[in-house]
Amino acid sequence: MAEQKKTNEALNVEDALTQSEAFLIKNKKSIIGTVLGLILIVAGVVMYKNLYAEPREEKAQAALFKGQQYFEANNFEYALNGDSLNFAGFLKVAEEFSGTDAANLAKAYAGVCYAQLGKNEEAIKMLDSFSGDDQMVAPAMKGTIGNCYARMGQLDKAASILLKAAQEADNNTLSPIYLQQAGEILVKQGKYGEAIKAYTQIKEKYFRSYQSMSIDKYIEQAELLKK
Repeated sequence: MAEQKKTNEALNVEDALTQSEAFLIKNKKSIIGTVLGLILIVAGVVMYKNLYAEPREEKAQAALFKGQQYFEANNFEYALNGDSLNFAGFLKVAEEFSGTDAANLAKAYAGVCYAQLGKNEEAIKMLDSFSGDDQMVAPAMKGTIGNCYARMGQLDKAASILLKAAQEADNNTLSPIYLQQAGEILVKQGKYGEAIKAYTQIKEKYFRSYQSMSIDKYIEQAELLKK
C-alpha cells in the first residue's frame, strides 16, 4: 500500500508538471507578450524619468532662478512677466514647464506677485492652482489669499481663511500673524468675542512669537468694544 501511495503521488506530481508545461506551451505567446509588456512599461518609466522628466525639472529650476532674484528685490512686475531679456517670467515658467515641481512653485511666486501688485482676483486664482502640503509654504499661500479677500472687502471669507491658515501652519512664525490679521478683521466687523478668541490664541499658544509681546493691547481694546 505504501509503495502504491508513493507511485500515485509521483504520478500526480508528474501529471501536474505535464499540465503546467502544457499550459505554458499553449499560452506561450500571451505570456511572453505580457512579460515583454511589463519590461517595456518599466523601461519606459525609467527612460521618461532619466531622459525627460529630470532634465526638464532641472531646466525649470534654472528658469526660476532669475525670477527669484527679482522677487527678493521687490521687482514684482519683472518677476511675474519677465524682463524681455533672459527671463520669461513666473507665468511663463508655470505654463512652459507644467507638471514639474518648479512650475508649481512658479505659481506660488506668481500669485504673491499679483497680490503685491494689487491684482487680487488674479492672485487668488493663481494661488488656488498651487498644490502643496509644506507646513510653511501652503499656509503662507492660504494666508495671502485671505489678505486678498480682505482687500476686496470680502471680510467673512478673509477672516475664515486666515484662521484656517493659522491652524494649518501651527507655528510661532506664521500662525500669530494670521491670527492677529483675522482678529483685526473681526473687530472691524463688530465680532469682538471672536476677535478676542483669536488674540488669546496668540497669548496662550504662541507666547514665544513677536506678536505675543503686544497682544494684550489688542485683547483689551476688543474687550472694551465688546462692553
